[in-house]
Amino acid sequence: MPQPATRVRRTGHPGYGETLPRRPESAAPARRLVRAACAAWRLDDLAEDGALIVSELVSNAIQHARRGSIRVVVERPDATCVRIGVVDFSKDLPVRRAPGPEDEGGRGLALVAALATHWGTEPLPWGKQVWAELHGTGRG
Repeated sequence: MPQPATRVRRTGHPGYGETLPRRPESAAPARRLVRAACAAWRLDDLAEDGALIVSELVSNAIQHARRGSIRVVVERPDATCVRIGVVDFSKDLPVRRAPGPEDEGGRGLALVAALATHWGTEPLPWGKQVWAELHGTGRG
């Protein structure tokens, strides 16, 4: 079955973003958005790690946020850096914990920390943005 086209909308200089329903199916368009932005910026070397990071951030937002939508934002702070953010309407900050061997979840933020150059949380008046930055070569 063909994948639906991702509508890429510029959010600033330069940036892309999309508001998605707070559902597990939203991870797929979030990954496509990250890959499309990386391709547009010729930062293909960051696309797969970025797609994995956004999957984890979206998964956390789906599990912990309170409203029916989330916002995925992909920005390029400089020529070789991609910043991926997921905005939700919960002020609860993410907690990175060590999962036990029998736990089915709890590894997402550890994975984000392992892949990202930097990551963190930005409080907003009505929620938060959890973000991660990746640095690449800029050679595609």
